[in-house]
Amino acid sequence: MKASFLNAPKGGPRHVAIIMDGNGRWATMRGRPRLFGHHAGARRVREILKACPDLGIKYLTIFAFSTENWKRTQDEVAGLMSLFRRYIIKETRALSAYGVRVRFIGDRPRLDAKLIALMDELEAETSNNDRVHLTIALNYGGRDEVARATKRLAQDVAEGHLRPEDVDEETLPRYLDTHVLPDPDLVIRTSGEARISNFLLWQSAYAEYEFIDTLWPDFTASELRNLCISYGARDRRFGAVTS
Repeated sequence: MKASFLNAPKGGPRHVAIIMDGNGRWATMRGRPRLFGHHAGARRVREILKACPDLGIKYLTIFAFSTENWKRTQDEVAGLMSLFRRYIIKETRALSAYGVRVRFIGDRPRLDAKLIALMDELEAETSNNDRVHLTIALNYGGRDEVARATKRLAQDVAEGHLRPEDVDEETLPRYLDTHVLPDPDLVIRTSGEARISNFLLWQSAYAEYEFIDTLWPDFTASELRNLCISYGARDRRFGAVTS
């Protein structure tokens, strides 16, 4: 995994989150099965990831499989699960060598035992890396994450570890899957859809959004750089008024 040698835009985002949409349409446009597009999308992750350090991006979070994606055909779901297993096996050495720390967020119990074991191994293998922090949202949904976090918070209250009067907007994030990560600065969705699809609902309260027409397998490091430049030019006031 070689470096891309792009210049970091001034004032660019430190944490970028991406809804990688359009794999199926990309394949259909080429007369190929949808899984062909998902394989192409997985290869695109590699290019985008290796561009991150030169763009000043320390954290990259990607939406790989949502809690709603189980509604897809059985063949497509099975193909995606096989792709995830193959990706982890194939990419572990390169990710570790490139200094990438990998984390997975989402509800793991519904995933098969072999995939969960591979996820655990990849997290352990890369746990000491710090060049780029790659977070993969797998069987993830923002509402599901908040519900699971609330259950854990309620359990701590019930057991006396936390007083109800001490619960505020700073408390819940400590129970989220992303509790060790900074909130995303920029959220990108490819493929022309202009919705967030239950992705990082709590964390993205003050994120900047970019909805672009490019299908994910065609998304390039140069396009990412342009979006980072656009981000750097925005006036982020967080509710305040500047003179």
